Amino acid sequence: MTEILLDTNVLVYGFDLAERDKRAHALTILRELQNSSLGCISVQCLSEFFNAVTRGAKPKLPMERALEYVQGYLLSFPTYLLTPSIVMIAARGVKEHSLSFYDAQIWACALANDIPVIFSEDFQDGQVLEGIRFVNPFAKNFELEKWI
Repeated sequence: MTEILLDTNVLVYGFDLAERDKRAHALTILRELQNSSLGCISVQCLSEFFNAVTRGAKPKLPMERALEYVQGYLLSFPTYLLTPSIVMIAARGVKEHSLSFYDAQIWACALANDIPVIFSEDFQDGQVLEGIRFVNPFAKNFELEKWI
């Protein structure tokens, strides 16, 4: 089995009451990837998660609970740092593959750490860039069993 980098949207949907189906699916993905020791995250995704679930007039989580979940994710999944080389690879990804910078950092994190798969709805499902495959875990044809 291969290691899978989880993008921020998978983490956030686990707390999105407005997206009930995606919420249930995200929670299943998180549980199964944790249990199988196949999931991993990046520091960038944790930062984006905290920001996404605590901002706005009606945050998805109170700040204290969001901090608890960040700590829980750190304990549950291998976490990859944002490094200067990842920033440089990301900049190349923007230039050569027309990615947005923050999406390019997710791709660069996977590339730099030899993680062949990213679960995200932010990229073209099935697209492969320099050996990194993007899989939309919320697509209708997605089957988690194929990945664990």
